[in-house]
Amino acid sequence: MLRIDREAIVARLRADNPWWSREPDHGAPPFAWPRRAFYRGFAELVRSGVHRAVVLLGARRVGKTTLLLQFVGDCMREHAFPAVLFASIDTPTYADLSLEELLDLFAEAHPHDPSASRLVIFDEIQYLRDWERHLKVLVDRFPRTRFVVSGSAGAALKRASTESGAGRFTDFLLPPLTFAEFLDFEGRDLVTIERSSASDISIFCNNIEELNKAFVDYLNYGGYPEAIFVGEVRKRFEQFVGRDIVDKVLLRDLPVLYGITDIPELNKLFNVLAYNTGEEASLEALAGNANIKKPTIKRYLEYLEAAFLIYRLRRVDENARRFQRERGFKVHLANPSMRAALFAPIAPDDPAFGCVVESAILAQWLHLSIGRNLHYARWKGGEVDAVMLDPASQRPRWALEVKWTDRIPEHPEELAALAEFADRHRATRLAATTRTRVGRVEVGSGRKVVLVPTALLAYALGYLSATEDGGRHIAEGRAFELAYRLANEGGAA
Repeated sequence: MLRIDREAIVARLRADNPWWSREPDHGAPPFAWPRRAFYRGFAELVRSGVHRAVVLLGARRVGKTTLLLQFVGDCMREHAFPAVLFASIDTPTYADLSLEELLDLFAEAHPHDPSASRLVIFDEIQYLRDWERHLKVLVDRFPRTRFVVSGSAGAALKRASTESGAGRFTDFLLPPLTFAEFLDFEGRDLVTIERSSASDISIFCNNIEELNKAFVDYLNYGGYPEAIFVGEVRKRFEQFVGRDIVDKVLLRDLPVLYGITDIPELNKLFNVLAYNTGEEASLEALAGNANIKKPTIKRYLEYLEAAFLIYRLRRVDENARRFQRERGFKVHLANPSMRAALFAPIAPDDPAFGCVVESAILAQWLHLSIGRNLHYARWKGGEVDAVMLDPASQRPRWALEVKWTDRIPEHPEELAALAEFADRHRATRLAATTRTRVGRVEVGSGRKVVLVPTALLAYALGYLSATEDGGRHIAEGRAFELAYRLANEGGAA
């Protein structure tokens, strides 16, 4: 059988690892690009002394490869590792090579002591069959090597890390760009953060109308760093982001990994779900509308969720109890700007704008472990958009209604469902979003509901989710209790 010769492989390794012969140009992309807010947590995890491989998970185009290369650049500048290897497994030159063979070629092309400290990064690892089994062996064999792998097809990676890598792998999920990161990357100075202590944070808005305009931009193209840094990508967003991601995930990743044969069927289902993000669905309804059997619909939903394209929000009733049989769920885009990439930019007066806003709010923290405790409540005559259940007691900690209107202070009856839910759960913290208004209103039996502008809450959730204690803050409802202030109105919550 014909194979790619060894010299060609080594030449490619040298081309992909220019730091073997010279210092990286820290003033050029991607090293000069701003770091994602999650970079620090990722870097600390890799540098920790825990003897495990780090598995970097995330959707396509959210910046995984950029983050890895930036980490390599920082390590080279700080001389953190005597030897560093970066290899993208989907590179055709590396076809049919095992991880062990790549390590042998690494030692040959860039001589070093394999038993000493070094950094080894395998990008797009999911394209190597049985990668988890081989990586586990290498982690045991080279205890001083820090192994990092990444990939976009979450199903293969998550299943492998739980089945074969127990005690050997640690997952790190990189979410789509948060609204806080979007503002930072675009240089829009619209929000001020003040810390009086590690746990006492205040977030102030300098101009709520401008923040709302930025939020609309975020919904339309802000989930992908490339669309911010490269103007041509933003201009041709549908081509560069929408079709590229869908084609690579639906036409390549999932068929290769799972043997899916009816790609048009899967693509049609995804388009329908993306267009109707935030709407309630059921297996029965989806199967009937698409003329697809329920078991197939269920598998397709699992694939799309594992590929970080969608997520399903499970339903509870007015008593915050889960259903033994899944009767309904909401399907949200994991990255709300995917809707604009597939169809067209959405405007604030679009009938679907509220659903896209709801998806954007929820997407700010679903990458955290607390996301699995997030539900929506629905019963005859009422619905609450988001309910966080305590993992131990399964009682609701807080409930949130997502609105894009300033009518609530004068029309609190629009929160009737939230009021009914609140009267059943007296200890639950309550919040509702508005377009610009802040303050509190009474609902039900005198219960107080915190009012927060939608864009400001999206910023706060995104900001907190990237901090060390962000998960705790959000789980305790602190995001709703921050001292929000609209400077242009001179008021404070």
